[in-house]
Amino acid sequence: MTSLTIVSIRARKAIRYTIYFIILFFIVRSAVKTAIALYRKFFPPAPPPPTVAFGKLPKIPFPIKPVAQGITYKLETPDSSFPKLIEQLPVFVMPAFTPKINAFTDAKQKAEKLGFTGGVQNISDKIPNMYNFVKRGSSTTLTINIVNNTFSISSDLIADTSILLKRPPSSEAATQNIISYLQSAEAYPEDLSGEVKTQLLKVESGQLKEAISLSEANFIRVNFFRKSIVFRNVTLNSVTPNFPRSNVWFDTNGTNIVQGEYHYFPMDESKSATYPLKTAEEAWKELNDGKAYIANLGSNQPGQITIRRIYLSYYDPNQYSPFYQPVIVFEGDNGFYAYVPAITDEYYGKSE
Repeated sequence: MTSLTIVSIRARKAIRYTIYFIILFFIVRSAVKTAIALYRKFFPPAPPPPTVAFGKLPKIPFPIKPVAQGITYKLETPDSSFPKLIEQLPVFVMPAFTPKINAFTDAKQKAEKLGFTGGVQNISDKIPNMYNFVKRGSSTTLTINIVNNTFSISSDLIADTSILLKRPPSSEAATQNIISYLQSAEAYPEDLSGEVKTQLLKVESGQLKEAISLSEANFIRVNFFRKSIVFRNVTLNSVTPNFPRSNVWFDTNGTNIVQGEYHYFPMDESKSATYPLKTAEEAWKELNDGKAYIANLGSNQPGQITIRRIYLSYYDPNQYSPFYQPVIVFEGDNGFYAYVPAITDEYYGKSE
């Protein structure tokens, strides 16, 4: 065998073994990466401890309601057990309002943008920050708090029955109409771009009741909620004092907004601190001890209420609060909702 043939054979072997080595290298590297990923999935590193940078927090300002009597609870979650909740969540700062010298002028301009140009009146000398604005040729009134920019709209349905002659548009059209209406007055912040819930309503015996179809409805109510908070791959929506009604809602017949409320308070996502949370079992005990806030009893009567879901949400108050805080929600049959503050009790101080 010539030396040239020997060199050729050795070269081919070297190339072949090099290819084998490269293939083996990538197989081993892929296996190691997969093993590490599986290990981290089943044995994730412990998260950093809560910062609790704001110290003790003021208690959540739940509205004062009569304590429901004669209620017991039965747990019937999908897997008949308590869910495993995340162990900590951030609390966000809600900046305080600073009175402005030109607050009344700003409120008057907002009223004009909302279509209320028929005059203004101070509600009472005892409430100097509240003003009524009238819409020309209409029974609809706008009431604005010129300090915190919250407002409400109301109409006299008895005096102006023409409001009831129109039929509301589709949910999508009504939602877009109201968004455009709020945007015209610079009252639709990005923070309100969360879930939207609609409800058909009809006037019956002078009362608003839920309508079955669009053809029998007088109004459509559009509820706007804050955008979701995502923390460590957990998505949390917001709940309100009168859930499922939001703090920003309006009833429209398609042509006019006949009533509604705008109780929105900004939240600063750039200023937050994490706090430890209660377990679902601890919150369940508080619910049964009568320490929960019942946001909506639904159509339930005194007796046993079945709880179907337990989950975390953020509580969006309809009044100013220094912090945007999480709650544990108990959702039951027939429209029942109740909340327990999610942060462990040791980090709560005095009431606001």
